[in-house]
Amino acid sequence: MTFSELLDAVRRDPDGVVIPPTWGQGRASFGGLVAALAFEAMRAKVPPGRPVRSLAITFVGPVAAEVPVSFQAEVLREGKAVSQMCLRAVQDGQVVTMVQGSFGASRDSLIDVAPLPAPQLKPAEQCTELPYVRNVTPEFTRFLAMRWALGGMPFTNNPSRQMGGWVRLRGENEVQALSEAHLLALVDAWPPAVLPHLKSPAPGSSLTWTIEFVQPLQSLNTEHWCLYRAEIEHARDGYGHVAAALWSPSGELIALSRQTVTVFA
Repeated sequence: MTFSELLDAVRRDPDGVVIPPTWGQGRASFGGLVAALAFEAMRAKVPPGRPVRSLAITFVGPVAAEVPVSFQAEVLREGKAVSQMCLRAVQDGQVVTMVQGSFGASRDSLIDVAPLPAPQLKPAEQCTELPYVRNVTPEFTRFLAMRWALGGMPFTNNPSRQMGGWVRLRGENEVQALSEAHLLALVDAWPPAVLPHLKSPAPGSSLTWTIEFVQPLQSLNTEHWCLYRAEIEHARDGYGHVAAALWSPSGELIALSRQTVTVFA
């Protein structure tokens, strides 16, 4: 199933989504997909005109493939402009993912600060793409194209604090407008920025993830390359703290991300 087909599945029946093994990431399903499915289930209960501003995601446990997942969204509070949401993804009676979301309408403000500028990197056409290699790269990478322009690929003994490049979906049946659900997949597609520091393969994953969206969302589609940059702010004792951002092809800020990652090496 493609990314778009899975989004359609959670819209039809949020209580019984089955993620195929092709979206695997080690023993779990791809976290960016799980977050996107959770977002879609939450958004269905939010009044129109209130785009998502931020999501706080905790990956409680691995989401298994081929086992139904129930995405249970709840309205915590609905104010004049902001809806506060909570979602539990439940599998086999256990909570596997928790998401708290804030959806808010725009309001008049005297404050207007320019967004962070995009880094100057080589164009996507000149960058090396991470290939999908069965039993080597995570299964989900067949659906996402990442082209490195900054730092090193995982397990290359590259000590850079920064990592990034260009990213977009692949394998879709038709071009679609890029939504926040797609952005969740694009941001989380990248491996933890600490992995290039290692000389040999070792497991690593996201523990918690906070992502904020710049609204209104830019008019992009699934064929556009977006620019991603991550920076390690601190890493020790098996945990890393990584800040990242995503920009449009023209350099407009789209999303801000922060993750606590675990690494078993």
